[in-house]
Amino acid sequence: MPTHDLKPLDEQVIVITGATSGHGLCTAQQAAAAGAKVMLAARDEMALRDACQVIRDEGGTADYVITDVGDQDAVAQLAERTIERFGGFDTWVNNAGIGVYAEILDLPLEHHHQVFKTNYWGVVHGSTAALRHLKDQRGGGAIINVGSINSDMSGPLLSSYNASKHAVKGFTDAMRIEARVHDWPVSITLIKPSAIGTPFPKHGRNLTGFKARLPRPIYKPDLVAGAILDAAQRPRRAITVGGAGKFQVLGATLLPWLFDRVAATMSDTLVDREHPVGKIDGNLYAPQGDDGDVEGDQRGRSLSSFTTVRRHSRTVTAVGIVAAIAAGYLISRKRGKVRHA
Repeated sequence: MPTHDLKPLDEQVIVITGATSGHGLCTAQQAAAAGAKVMLAARDEMALRDACQVIRDEGGTADYVITDVGDQDAVAQLAERTIERFGGFDTWVNNAGIGVYAEILDLPLEHHHQVFKTNYWGVVHGSTAALRHLKDQRGGGAIINVGSINSDMSGPLLSSYNASKHAVKGFTDAMRIEARVHDWPVSITLIKPSAIGTPFPKHGRNLTGFKARLPRPIYKPDLVAGAILDAAQRPRRAITVGGAGKFQVLGATLLPWLFDRVAATMSDTLVDREHPVGKIDGNLYAPQGDDGDVEGDQRGRSLSSFTTVRRHSRTVTAVGIVAAIAAGYLISRKRGKVRHA
């Protein structure tokens, strides 16, 4: 992909949607701790206010705009307010996302539409607003869209969510291609998390009758935040967070018929049938008032070797080359000593 000179974090203004919980909140906290000025966006004003105050108390710079990303005018106002407050922005992170746990025939179409309104149209609204600003800025910037490993595969009980993430991937790839056509100095990245230990299960609408959960293995939100902030500083086409997710996608790509058979058995990894519950409304149409947590009930692992290697592939390659040269040198010396013995 084209090379763009992105600023270090301590020189950046970063806009983050869905910034009041999960990896959105984690990204805001890490970015601010690294010296970035952050503009937080979400629907829950109290959670936005609290998140900003925590960042300010720790010496960071943060502000917020109440934003429903499914509303194009609201997203345009977010961009305008950020420009007014900070003079512009360098990175825009489309992170807001919602979901519904339900079988397809039990999923009301209005719920399906609402998932797409946030997960897909929110990305479209945010990306186009950001692109209009960044394409003419000296030095350009970065647009980072948070998809999912479900951008590349699917499964049961989260059909609208999975479909929306496929759409996010298609849109992000098309935007990247058009940016190349016009030679715009904008890095465009798709982040594809595996199962991440966020409050997603309790925030999702749940029509299954059983407690929602995430399939294991689960990774910490910090890993997604790290991948996002890496892409804010170094152009990346896509980053999959979590080696388990990459393995699943590889299986779905290379052996789709086998993957379908395996995926058909995965419903019980997404709901706990030993814990019946009533219908859970979640935050599908409005905040529940329980934002503010980075992690959910299920805690994830803090390390993914695959993601670390993927983010530092150039370093790993360079180290590998140096190691190969050193090994070759040592072998040649050893052979020389044998010949002279």
